[in-house]
Amino acid sequence: MSSENKENGGASQLTTLRRKPVPIAMAKGPHEYIPGDQELPVQITSFMDMLQWAQNWARSKSVWPLGYGLACCAIEMIASAQAHYDLSRFGSEVFRSSPRQADLMIVAGTVSVKMGPRLRLLWEQMPEPKWVISMGQCANSGGEFYDSYYTVQGVDTIVPVDVYVPGCPPRPEALIEGILKLREKIAKQGLKLQGEKEIEV
Repeated sequence: MSSENKENGGASQLTTLRRKPVPIAMAKGPHEYIPGDQELPVQITSFMDMLQWAQNWARSKSVWPLGYGLACCAIEMIASAQAHYDLSRFGSEVFRSSPRQADLMIVAGTVSVKMGPRLRLLWEQMPEPKWVISMGQCANSGGEFYDSYYTVQGVDTIVPVDVYVPGCPPRPEALIEGILKLREKIAKQGLKLQGEKEIEV
């Protein structure tokens, strides 16, 4: 066996080892379904884990989004903060106008090639820790404009995305579900999930 084949085989083996399956606890019916709570509970085994959990818990309860609407999805994003849906129940009603005061970027709408560098600049101006929600099919994958010369084929080619909200456009409930899912991810960040196996790389 040549050294080139060994290198290629080793690379593919490392690629398969680095993929980390997330244990999902699926609900058996509507009576078991809790919005935004699908992953298994965390496992706290030390005092440092307890401190990490407390820090994550505080962060997850007040996520401030950046008011960044690009197309029709922005109307649904605005509606989610109105009295009928009341996003303030979850501590995320404070849509900031400055990226320096926000920790969540909701990309709501079609991202054009010209808007890409501006989106990246706004994301870089946000303080750490920061998160991104891709809202709607246009932001997720280009949507109905997927074969157009001016549309970015998914905002994840520009910034790292934490939660994808599908739909064209998604309803305010879908965005609220996405924010609840993000809150779950923040609360469990850096902690080991129960039933999760260690992966040796």
